[in-house]
This record gives sequence, C-alpha cells and structure tokens, in this order.
Amino acid sequence: MTDHPLPAAAVPNWLSRLNAPQREAVLTTEGPVLMLAGAGTGKTAALTHRLAHLIRERRAWPSEILCVTFTNKAAREMRHRVGQLIGEAVEGMPWLGTFHSICARMLRRHAELVGLQSSFTIIDTDDQLRVLKALIQDQGLDEKRWPPRQLAGLIDGWKNRGLNPDDLTPIDNEAYANGRGQQMYRLYQDRLKALNACDFGDLLLHMLNIFRTDRSVLEQYQNRFKYVMVDEYQDTNAVQYLWLRLLAQTRKNICVVGDDDQSIYSWRGAEVANILRFEKDFPGAKVIRLEQNYRSTPQILAAASGLIAANSQRLGKTLWTELNAGEKVRVIGVWDAPEEARRVGEEIERLEREGAPLDEIAILVRAQYQTREFEDRFIQIGLNYRIVGGFRFYERAEIRDALAYLRVIAQPADDLAFERIYNQPKRGLGAKALEAMHRHARRMGMPLAAAALDIADSDELPARARNTIGALMADFLRWRDMAESVTPSELLRTVLAESGYDAMLKADRSAESAGRADNLVELARAMEDYATLPDFLEHVALVMDNENANEGEKVTIMTMHAAKGLEFNHVFLPGWEEGVFPSQRSLDEGGLASLEEERRLAYVGITRARRRCTILHAANRRIYGQWTSSIPSRFIEELPEETIAVETTLTGGASLWRANWSESEDPFAHVARDRPDRSQQRGPGWQRALSTGYETKPARVAESTRSAASFAAKPRTDITVGARVFHDKFGYGEVVAQEGNKLEIAFEQAGTKRVIDSFVKLA
Repeated sequence: MTDHPLPAAAVPNWLSRLNAPQREAVLTTEGPVLMLAGAGTGKTAALTHRLAHLIRERRAWPSEILCVTFTNKAAREMRHRVGQLIGEAVEGMPWLGTFHSICARMLRRHAELVGLQSSFTIIDTDDQLRVLKALIQDQGLDEKRWPPRQLAGLIDGWKNRGLNPDDLTPIDNEAYANGRGQQMYRLYQDRLKALNACDFGDLLLHMLNIFRTDRSVLEQYQNRFKYVMVDEYQDTNAVQYLWLRLLAQTRKNICVVGDDDQSIYSWRGAEVANILRFEKDFPGAKVIRLEQNYRSTPQILAAASGLIAANSQRLGKTLWTELNAGEKVRVIGVWDAPEEARRVGEEIERLEREGAPLDEIAILVRAQYQTREFEDRFIQIGLNYRIVGGFRFYERAEIRDALAYLRVIAQPADDLAFERIYNQPKRGLGAKALEAMHRHARRMGMPLAAAALDIADSDELPARARNTIGALMADFLRWRDMAESVTPSELLRTVLAESGYDAMLKADRSAESAGRADNLVELARAMEDYATLPDFLEHVALVMDNENANEGEKVTIMTMHAAKGLEFNHVFLPGWEEGVFPSQRSLDEGGLASLEEERRLAYVGITRARRRCTILHAANRRIYGQWTSSIPSRFIEELPEETIAVETTLTGGASLWRANWSESEDPFAHVARDRPDRSQQRGPGWQRALSTGYETKPARVAESTRSAASFAAKPRTDITVGARVFHDKFGYGEVVAQEGNKLEIAFEQAGTKRVIDSFVKLA
C-alpha cells in the first residue's frame, strides 16, 4: 500500500518549506520509491525530511531504518539535520552510515560464517600491497612485470562486481600473469583469513556471500529493517546493488535517491544501469522527479539540459527555476593553453574588482595536469588559489620525483633530492646501502652523490648493490654532459626513459598511473618555456614557496569529478577540446558508454555554476614540443545556440568552432603552421658538478668539470701503505696499496678487499 500526499491545507508546518514533489517523496513511505533528483533540486532536504518523518510519525524506530550514504561526512550531516527537524538529538540510529561501515558492523556479528573471528582486522592499502608482494614472490613471479598494485586493482574490481575467486571468467583470469589471476586471488583471500583480516572490498563481499548462503541471517535483517533509504544511488557498484536488492526484497520499502545524469564514477566501479533498471527490479515503483532547481539561472540550466539530452541511456527530466534569466553561458575560443590561463586570470581579476569573493570562483578541469598552466599564471599575477581534491601540480609524487632527478643533475650536492630518488624506481638499494652512503658522506664531509660514487668502487657493499650504484652514477654523469646540448624538456624525457621511471608507470596498471604519466608529460611541456634548467628550477621554488604565503580568500581549482556536490557563483570550464574533453583515453577504452559518461561529466561541470558559467577551448595544445591543432569539443556543438554567447580571440577563425568540425580534419591548421617554436631558444651552455672541497656553492657559481674526477674525495694523510687498520665489517688488516681515498687491505679473516679510507681507523 502506498501513502498518498496530504492536501496542501493538511501539510504539517515542518514540511511547508518543501515543494510539492519533495513533500510527495517524504510522505510516500510504503513501497519502492525512486527519487530522481536533478542537480541543485534539494534532494538532501527531501531525504532528511523523509527520514525525520518516519521517526516522527512512529512508523519505525530509528534502529529499524537502514540509511546508506557514500561518505561519513554525508552521514554526519544527515544525522545532524534530522536532529534539527525532530527537535532532538538522533540517538539509536546504528544503521545510518556508509556501505562499508554498515557492512563492517554486520560482519562483526557473523564473521565465523566466512572463516573469520569477530576481532578481524581491516587492512589498508599499504598492508594489502605488502601481502600481495609476498604472495607474488612466493609464486616466483616477476614483480616488475606483474606489480602488486596491478593485482590489487584487479582484485578490487572483482570484489566491486561481487565476484569470488571461483566466479572469475576466463577473461578475468587472463588479466594477470598469463592466466594466474584466479589463483592469486584465491591465495590472497586464504592469506587474509589466516591473518584474521579483510580489506575494504571484503566488507561488502563477505556480507553478500553470507546473505546468499545463509537464509536465516538474510531474513534477520530483512525483518529488522522496515525501511531502506539510499543516497547517491547512481554511484552504486554491482556488489552494493546486489546487497541492497537482497535486503529490500521482502518489505520492498526502499527509497533510493539519485540522478542518472550525474553518474560519473564508472572508473571506480559505479554502474549507471543500477538506477536505470530500478523500476524493473521493483515493479510498481513510484518515480518522483525533483526538477525545481534552487542553484542556477535558467540560461545555465537550459544549456546543461540541452547538452545532456544527447545521451540515450537516461530516465529524463527537465530542470527549471524561478530565478531571473541571468547571463548566457559564454564560450570563449583562445589560441593556446597559456592564453587560456591568461584569459581566465583576467576574468577573475575583473570579477574581483566588481566585488566577487574569490571563494565563490572555481576552475574545473577534466584532468589534473591541466591545473599547471593556471598555477603558473596565478603565481605570476599574485592571485591566491587552492587545489582541492588533489595536490598542487608540483607537489604530486611523480612530479617531485622528476624534479629530484633534475636537481641532482643541476646541483649534485643536493642530498635531499638524491635521497629521494636513489632507489626510485626500485633498484634493490635498501636501507643498508643508504646507511653506508650517509656514513661515508658524514666522515668525509661530502654530498651523498659523491659518497655513492666512492662506494661503487669499493667492497663496502655486495657486488650487486655496488654495480647498481655505479650504473646510477654513470647515468647522472652522462645526463649532466647531455644537459649542455639539449633543452631542459628533452633532458627530462631522457631521464624518465633511461632511469626506468617511464617503465615503472607503464607496469603500474592502476587507475592512477595514466594520470601520473599525463602529469609528467605536462611537466616536460612546462619546461619548454625556460631556456635553462636552473631557470626552471628557480621558478618551481617560487611556486612551492607560495603554498603558505597567501592567506584569505582563494580561487578554487579542481577536477569536475571532485566538484560533484559543490556549487560556486562563477565557474570556468577550460580545455573543452576533442581529446581533452571528452578524454581520448576514455573514448578509446570505453566507446559509446564512456562518451555518455563524459557528457554527464560536462553536465555536472555546467551545473556547478550559480550565476556565470564560462567554457573555454584552445585552437592549439603544445605536446612534446610540437604545436598540435585542436578542434572544439563536440559538447560545445551540442549546447543549444540560444543559451550561449560565443567569443573568440582567434583571427580569421571566429566562427570555425560552430562549423561542422566533424567534416574538417584540421580546422586550425592555417593559424598553427606559422606559430614560432620557442623550444629551440636556449641560453649558453652550463654545467654543474661538485667543487673540489665539496662545499655547496650557489647554483650559478659551482662550476667544474663534468667527469668522474669531479667527485674525487681528498685522501686521508694519516693512513699509508703498511699501516694496520680496523674495519667494522672485515676486522683487522694491513694496507697493501693506496690510490687516492681507496685502500687495498689484506684482512686477517676476510682476505684482500678494496675499501674507502673513511670506513677504517688506525689499529
């Protein structure tokens, strides 16, 4: 039986602030309900009022309601708002929380059914990788070819799909180590049980398995929960969907809230099909559309609605608002990415002069690497900004690694940089090797790089470690020679390739590795604007120093994925070009389904704006030192003409973006061919090395020869041939030969060894 909404006169006072569809969603308590809530339509208000209504009207005790969110923050907010509505603190709601927290609570009660004890440990990502690494080694697999992180990603994906080891398909099995995916997954699960542990994916998978195999446990929870409510239903993955469907099958009092037009997380397992088939899963479900938008102007809503209408897989709704019409969505064409950043900076400065708070301005990008141009530009003009949902460009791990290599090349006395990358990527140089380098460096007052070169020509470490260190130092000497004859960006690409860093990223098949590679490509592009490596490193230092320098209001820079659920008065959407947005990688890997998700992401981006939305596209992007012509994103073509205002700074091509770009291979070729290539403009040759006495000198002063001799240490004068000495590792011996700071010593127990004089003392 389904409740019917009360007539307006009978609406309780505490519901009077809701609009008619919101009240209907609150008061329709019996049977399945799909609350299809568009962007900015007050779905949180409807959801919290519904939960408060169930408690207030005594339809269920708080402990009889299952309310699932995706974040702890959302759960806390819901608990707080419900408390405000019913006039008291909401106590006794143990089943309001995230999927993982609720399943963890359930699993503690039934752990023995999956071979665990109730005191099981939930391991984090680092522990998971350590377990997988040990298993890979036990099985004799090549860790470099089949890295633990890749296997962790596969296992996480299988668990998100609700698959146990026996459920894997032949294709799944072939995804790791040439057909050993199932075996490794099974070994991993067995190892976790032996440790009385589970990972986050297990929390849901174990409970799904329990529900499927133990009818009494399932019925216990089906009877307990009189009502089930789910927020952000469009973001559920397969295992979450299966778990919820089992729980709600008896009473069918399930209310899900979501927006199929904002399903943008397929890369982490979300399936938009879950919300699209809700009516099929629960026949007779009532669909309530929340379409009145309280956030954006009619022009912004019309543009977003016109764009998303191009998607075929959607339930459909039409957003509207009572706000004034407002400005049209601006579409601005610029020459290239640097001009794009300059134009946005100018627009923000204009808004600031007009009194707009910087906190109400956002730049939403498709990919993290796009933030770099804006960061550099804002540093130049002194505009405060923050990066949300990620690190600043130059703070990302892969960027800091690359910069560390460059710092050692530019100034070998930079111990912090050398220590960061001496074993990155992994070279088998552990703590003992680093300890030996530090010990020698301290004794001789030399940098780590020089100590490493010394140790490579001694018996202080095992042969394998010595050879590895020697090869690394030979690379640095070669790169320093190369730095005088190539551009800084060419040097970086060589270093990333020859150091094995590129190969490491290619071997890492996690979702993050592609973005890390893109960031390094963008770093190389950034370096093309600088004549010398020291110039670029000095610029980076200034950017990094800005982190704590600026206080007060700041412009927000973030990805569109991270912006979901947020809103700003003024939104800038740069990079709307084919291959950038929609992403070429998404199109190549996912086809039509990925294109529709990219379009949903564009819809999310536009609907973050309250008052003004500005879309930008560039005629050219500079990739690997070459100017590449770009065509505007197909999403621009899909915006209703009556909702947009077109501007361009391109000469001779102001209307090209509106042309049928699909019939033109290169609409901007006429303007790109004569673009000057500044990558060939370099300053005079330069070189860096350690001074003879290993004193750290200013970057532009410390000049000497670029050879192994530049690392030579001063020999000790108190040790000569025939001296009796003691070595911590080899014991007592007699010096039989001496060459600089290298000694050949006949040890009483260890035989003849070649050691560095700083490691011995007179006996």
